[in-house]
Amino acid sequence: MRKPFVDNLRGMAVLLLFPVHTFMVWNDFGSGFYIWAGADRRLSTCIVLINPWLMPLLFVLAGISARYALQTRTVKVFVVQRTRRLLLPFIVGTAVLVPLQTWYARRYFDHYEGGIRAHWSWFFTHLTDLSGYDGAFTPGHLWFILFLFLISLAALPVLQAIPYEKCSEFAQKIPVPAILLLFIPVWLMYHLGNFNGFSIGKYFTLYLIGYYLLSNDTVTEKLEQHKNRLIWLWGIGTAVSAVLYGRFSYYGDVWVNLTGWISVLALLVLGKTVWNRRSGFTVFAEKCSYQIYLLHLPILVAAAYHAAGRFHSVMAQVLAIWMGSLVLTVSACLLLKRIFAVAASRNRRV
Repeated sequence: MRKPFVDNLRGMAVLLLFPVHTFMVWNDFGSGFYIWAGADRRLSTCIVLINPWLMPLLFVLAGISARYALQTRTVKVFVVQRTRRLLLPFIVGTAVLVPLQTWYARRYFDHYEGGIRAHWSWFFTHLTDLSGYDGAFTPGHLWFILFLFLISLAALPVLQAIPYEKCSEFAQKIPVPAILLLFIPVWLMYHLGNFNGFSIGKYFTLYLIGYYLLSNDTVTEKLEQHKNRLIWLWGIGTAVSAVLYGRFSYYGDVWVNLTGWISVLALLVLGKTVWNRRSGFTVFAEKCSYQIYLLHLPILVAAAYHAAGRFHSVMAQVLAIWMGSLVLTVSACLLLKRIFAVAASRNRRV
């Protein structure tokens, strides 16, 4: 049972990765990127305004989707589907896609002149900090796919031990202020299984909250009654974050998790009340969001390699990378889908 608002929000989140990763080319976080053209506080502040809720939203949506999926699938079928949809693309993507973006990193920073084949061998035999910004091995942006696969399997014993039906009545009685305070366990779990800022503990918690709480229509209807308050809190939190980071370089764990959680709740409410209908975008998001996620970063890094420093203004470079990678990624996605559809049609005829 698909929910249009889930597909719409997921599609929006995936498309936002294009500006976020474009702005990373000018981040001032001290962590670098595959292509880094210098620090820009304005672009870095834009990242700070989106990052606290972008990936948390995707894991909450994954939990909600798991709730609907397990209504019509056995656990065995669910595991097989997760393996095919997540683990296999992760393995193939790590072998084929990620080396491309690290190859560009070596070319950019180290002036590497070797080909992609020589780099491919180097990629799998060098391990540093797992960022891949120095060209060494990394899962790259596919960390999300790996985390989601591991969390989907690790959550199953919990979901079986505590069936949704047993928690449903309790979840419906949770008051809105208590739901807002759920940022506390999310923040506390951030320190469990944290790999360079990517926390499997935090995302596991968000997945379970999505499954047990935010997939419950009574709970979301209760949140909808406070839609305006949530939107105001989201707006105020965003404005304060812009000042805190833009003026004082503050990006603390507690504040990030609080504003991120409020933003996720506000977006879910907006999704259910304003964007819960099928449209052309819904169909596009349903069919292409996952493939766009897989393909977007190597294409964006390639675009950044060729565009960074080639235009006089930073804004022109930003637009060239953002729009160029978006058009190329969507085009590649649609082309691949067409090729696979034609191949499948020919196989059926045979």
